[in-house]
This record gives sequence, structure tokens and C-alpha cells, in this order.
Amino acid sequence: MTLKTRFSELLGIEYPIVQGGMMWVGRAELAAAVSNAGGLGILTALTQPTPDDLRKEIERCREMTDKPFGVNLTILPSVNPPPYAEYRKAIIDMGVKIVETAGHNPGEHVEDFKNNGIIVVHKCTAVRHALSAERMGVDAISIDGFECAGHPGEDDIPGLILIPAAADKVKIPMIASGGFGDGRGLVAALALGADGINMGTRFCATKEAPIHDNIKQLLVDNDERDTNLIFRSLRNTGRVAKTSRSSEVVEILRNPEAEFKDVAHLVKGADGRVALETGNVDAGLVWAGQIQGLIHDIPSCEELIKRIVDDATAIINSRLPGFTG
Repeated sequence: MTLKTRFSELLGIEYPIVQGGMMWVGRAELAAAVSNAGGLGILTALTQPTPDDLRKEIERCREMTDKPFGVNLTILPSVNPPPYAEYRKAIIDMGVKIVETAGHNPGEHVEDFKNNGIIVVHKCTAVRHALSAERMGVDAISIDGFECAGHPGEDDIPGLILIPAAADKVKIPMIASGGFGDGRGLVAALALGADGINMGTRFCATKEAPIHDNIKQLLVDNDERDTNLIFRSLRNTGRVAKTSRSSEVVEILRNPEAEFKDVAHLVKGADGRVALETGNVDAGLVWAGQIQGLIHDIPSCEELIKRIVDDATAIINSRLPGFTG
């Protein structure tokens, strides 16, 4: 059975289920598997060391799927920023049809993508940011609640409030992100006014995710309490899996006088890649959300998406009608 929404019809996908862009994880193996299963797989542009490497990864993904897939471009402030414009050009040159943008000031990127006929889904953590992106001309919004992995913003608004608050004001299609991993979550998102769901952590715990089995097992073993919020005092909050390293970061930053330089050696992105690839969970930060509490196995992407759709359909068709008479 298909689940049709404004979002799935806009993107030409079978199910309104998106695999969000994740650093070091959003590679062709995973993106193609999600797309082949009827969702939308997404490559992460900055996972590739150069724009030319991104071109090769896009081509590799095309060899693995003939279904729609997208590319994530996240724009974050940095002392030595990557060549965003060159990555953007690579995406356009390769004829990518769908882009997920995230981060700060995406205006010039959105304008260029739109001028080249690309569908843009912008990920944000607040209603005001969603409305700003809508005015900017993006085609869809991914609204990211406080439960999410990564950067949930500084407002601390969970999805139960954020999704309907955004749905009340955003006119373009919108998907919900943060805390989703099963059919119940998909139905809840639809009920709250979203047109689909975006999942990151849940797709990390799949057979095709290009990360070490130890990390996948960590996500299965953890529960909803096993995350740490880092960088709170720096106003750049990030949610990561609770490990000895992330707990050390939290402890150091409890000192009111602590600065980023005091934890810089513990939060390097390159170390996070080592953790994901070697399975040493304490080698670097492992970004994961509270959905860990609902992850109990490591299925294939096809099995996971089928389960979500089947369960959602059963809830919609069988359980919910029983409450009305």
C-alpha cells in the first residue's frame, strides 16, 4: 500500500519517509537502499572531501538506484569553511533534482538551486526559521524537534508542540524530524499536520548504513535517556549519544568560564569518523537522538520502511476508526 501526501507527490517517491543527510553516514550505499525501498535517500555533500569526489559519489548512487535521491548541503559557520559554492556547483552540474539544505544563511544557495530547477527541502528548528525559508522560496520544510540528533537549536521545543505550531503557519509541504523511527511516529506526524517524516538515527541502525556494527549495536542497546546535550553554554547545542567522551565534554563545559577551546580536542569531526568506522565508541562523538529508545533491531532499509508503512497503515485503517462510533 502507498501513503500519498503532498510531500511524496512533490518528490515523486512512494512513501513520505526521508533519510536525512548525516556526516560520514550519507553515502551511496545507504541513500540508494532507502530510495530503492520507496523513501528518499540523501547523500551528504560534505562527507566527500572535494566537490569532484561528490560528483563521483552521485554517479555511484545512480549506478545503485534509478529512484529519486537527494543531496544534503549544510552551511555552518567555520574558521576554515569548505568551498560551499563549489559543492553547490557540483550538485547542479550532476543534474541532482532534490537538495536538502540546513544551517545558516542558505539564501544564495537556495536561489542558485531554484534557478536550476532543483527542489529544495530546508531543515530548520523553529517556526520563525521555517517561515523565513518559505519566503526565500524553498519547496518544502523539514521541521526538527528537540528530540533530534545533531543541532536542535536553542528553543528546546519538542516535536509534539513544534510540528503543529509550524503546520499552523507553513503553507508549503512539511516533514517532521526528530524522534521518528516507526509507524506510530509516522501516523503521529501526519496527525500533527506534517506530510511525512525524516529519520537519521534510525537509518544508522540498518544493514546498509556504512558504519561499524559496534555503533549500530550501541544505538540498539541505548535507551531514550542515553544522549548528552553538548555546547549548551556556548549556545550551539548538539545532541549526541551518551559515551565517556561526550560526558567528558559536558563535564568540562559545566565550568562557567569554560570555552570551546577547552573541549576542541574532544569534539573533532575527524574523530567522529574514526568512531563510526572503527567501532570504538569512545574515539569520537557519535551523533544520535532520543529515538534510540525505540530502536530494537538492525533491519535492512527495505524491511524497516515496509514495517513502518505496514504499521502506519494498520493504525490508520484498524486502530483509529475504533475510537469513533
